[in-house]
Amino acid sequence: MRDNDIAPAPPPTTSPTAGMSRYGQIAALLQQKIVSGEWSPGAVIPAESALASEFGIALGTIRQAIAVLVQEGLLERVQGKGTFVRAGLSGASMMRFFRFHSDDAAVIPRSEILACRSVRLDKALAGAFGLEAGARGLAVSRRRWLDDKPRLLESIWWPLPRCEALQAIPVADWGDLLYPLLARACHVTVHRAVDEVTFRLLAADEAALLDLPEAHPCALVTRQAFDLQGHCVEYRLTRGDAYAFRYTADIR
Repeated sequence: MRDNDIAPAPPPTTSPTAGMSRYGQIAALLQQKIVSGEWSPGAVIPAESALASEFGIALGTIRQAIAVLVQEGLLERVQGKGTFVRAGLSGASMMRFFRFHSDDAAVIPRSEILACRSVRLDKALAGAFGLEAGARGLAVSRRRWLDDKPRLLESIWWPLPRCEALQAIPVADWGDLLYPLLARACHVTVHRAVDEVTFRLLAADEAALLDLPEAHPCALVTRQAFDLQGHCVEYRLTRGDAYAFRYTADIR
């Protein structure tokens, strides 16, 4: 794929759900508090004793329910501080795939938006977002810089109308990280992302934008990012110099 190519949630119910354990039912109700925004990303949740009292259940049951959401990555326990709603992804994680010098992992590349426009999504893209073919999306072309050199080239698609608020913000004001922008402007929290890495050769226009020779080998990272409800909210293609590609897996 190339560049040229909230209604309020209903109040929770404590009605039993067939086939679901009691702590599973409570976990579902706690999840609804997160999805609806009642518990916002990064916020500490009420004490376990208060939640047990709210739902009229044993302390052990609420602990099991919270454990389910910790395992699913929606909550995280911080020793001595409490249990927090996990904050969304920051968006800097692409640099884990590329090392242009030794400390790149801690550096946020400078972002340059090359283009941003509303487009009709093809069948594959629309399907990724759970939309009908021909639905509209926001297509963004972005270049990322380190040490005053272009390092990454990205093609990004977001679904409309969910992300239409971005169209009212000048791209010069977007900043270097897009996921905090999505959260702030569109109330979209990117909870998780799935990245797939393949390799190919750069096309002439891609190579020119990255200041590399035509047909230079590149690593291509295809990302699908998902919100708290599990809906796909971003499809992204990231291209970078294959000779700078690094990946480490610690298998035990």
